[in-house]
Amino acid sequence: MGEKLFEYKEITDLKDMLNKSGKEFGEKIAYKIKIEKGKYKTFTHKEVRKMINNLGTKLIDMGLKNKRIAIIGENRYEWEIAYLAVVCGVGIVVPLDKSLPKNELEKVIERSEVEAIFYSGKYEETLKNIVNRGIGKIKTLISMDLNEHKEGIYSQKELINIGEKLIEKGDRRYLDAKIEAEKMSIMLFTSGTTSDAKIVALSHKNIVSNLMDIASTLDINSNDIFLSFLPIHHVFECTVGFLFALYKGAQTVFCDGIRYIVDNLLEYKVTVMASVPAIYERIFKIIRKDIEEKGNLEEILEKEETLENSTMDEKKKAFKEIHDMLGGNIRWLISGAASLDKSIEEKYRKLGLNLVQGYGLTETSPVIAIGNKKYYKVGSIGKTVPSVEAKVINPDKENVGELIVKGPNIMLEYLNNKEATKKAIVDGWFHTGDLARIDDEGYIFICGRKKSVIVLKNGKNIYPEEMENLLNRIEGIEESFIFGKQLSEDKENIKIFAKIVYNEEIVKNAYKVQTFEEIHDEISKKIKEINKLMPSYKAIRGFLLTTEPLIKTTTNKIKREQNLAKIMEKEFKI
Repeated sequence: MGEKLFEYKEITDLKDMLNKSGKEFGEKIAYKIKIEKGKYKTFTHKEVRKMINNLGTKLIDMGLKNKRIAIIGENRYEWEIAYLAVVCGVGIVVPLDKSLPKNELEKVIERSEVEAIFYSGKYEETLKNIVNRGIGKIKTLISMDLNEHKEGIYSQKELINIGEKLIEKGDRRYLDAKIEAEKMSIMLFTSGTTSDAKIVALSHKNIVSNLMDIASTLDINSNDIFLSFLPIHHVFECTVGFLFALYKGAQTVFCDGIRYIVDNLLEYKVTVMASVPAIYERIFKIIRKDIEEKGNLEEILEKEETLENSTMDEKKKAFKEIHDMLGGNIRWLISGAASLDKSIEEKYRKLGLNLVQGYGLTETSPVIAIGNKKYYKVGSIGKTVPSVEAKVINPDKENVGELIVKGPNIMLEYLNNKEATKKAIVDGWFHTGDLARIDDEGYIFICGRKKSVIVLKNGKNIYPEEMENLLNRIEGIEESFIFGKQLSEDKENIKIFAKIVYNEEIVKNAYKVQTFEEIHDEISKKIKEINKLMPSYKAIRGFLLTTEPLIKTTTNKIKREQNLAKIMEKEFKI
């Protein structure tokens, strides 16, 4: 277990969290919402808690007590109000992936047995169609965009106003609702197609144990400003971004889109962001481009070398101009949901940007481990948070084995799937399916997914994620996918191949080439250079070159089975 480094507020459930942090930080700003360029609207923590209570009161009045209620839409404060209103006294909340196509949304609504749904305007026609066709149990539609009820559709804003009047008349059904902290209150679908996605059952206890663990590990306070960017239905953003910000009395601002991340960091003077490796790679490319355009690259590299053993604060002062590009106030950049390239991590830290890795899964609410100012190693996900134990089982010669964890953050079960639950949780230990090693000091290093490891004839293991990070460092390569393939002349042996997604414009400029054949030759030369740095059994024997992105989840994880199936349908150049 990790060490508790900071004091934190004891909470028993999310309602208790809202009440305690609301009393302490009531007058501080909880949300800053952009109305138009240069014009904003703010809500205090006190106002937010009032909206939650009003909405929850009206939902009970509508007969939705103990019902399952879904939410779908982009990141916005209305989404967060709806989530908390449901989970803190009404029923079970079911956050849905905003990127679901219509047919999968239908299946999810049917499988989850939700009876009501909060939604953004773009989903209205699809949801009306689902209700009209009698799919599942859903009957109640609540729009986050309408100002008043319309044609059988409820307005979230109007429900909040009506709820306020009910409370004024003495309705305390929601205010006095008791939370059963160890029962299922949150239903989350794991990534995958709706037919094979498991439903993770989480409780208040699961979530609040994680909030307290994060608070005891990172020095985040009510003066911090969080940028909400990752899909909010995903437990990483939901716990670390949304719920943790409210717990700490901090402020949340919402990103205008992937192209505007750097602009938004500057605009809102953001201090904390939780995101995925691809975003940090994107931000670094913007920083690098700015440095090159100003002709400062050589000077920056020399300064990095000079300050190698300096503190992060000293580096921050030395690279003030770069920090100012990002608003000048960055305190924590947390990377999770996928593997972070060690070189990217090092580059940020050389500039005094405090980028750390966190690790977790939907089934663990999610945080298992995270780097912090006291316990940090490049390439590691840090040590476990204080209430979580971790160990590696069935290690190989390099001490790499499956990571299993135990703690109050472990899910209750996979809903309606006893077999999968029994396989995942053994004697209280959750089997993550990730391969890792833990060093003598307790730092955890993730090596890859157990089910994606490539086992060769000689017994050697190849972790695709490790090799993909190497390929992704090649200029012009945006992403890559490593897989094993049997060569026709050697049926018993497996060789390593790659699918490589490149940026045509960058490659042409970087290597002064024009045709696809020339591009293929240049990438081939770079791969041969990488091959020289690794054992022969890891050498990449051939590759498929494309500009078409890989199939990924909404948090940028590669969907390995789907990508492999797609590759095997095609011939590729060896």
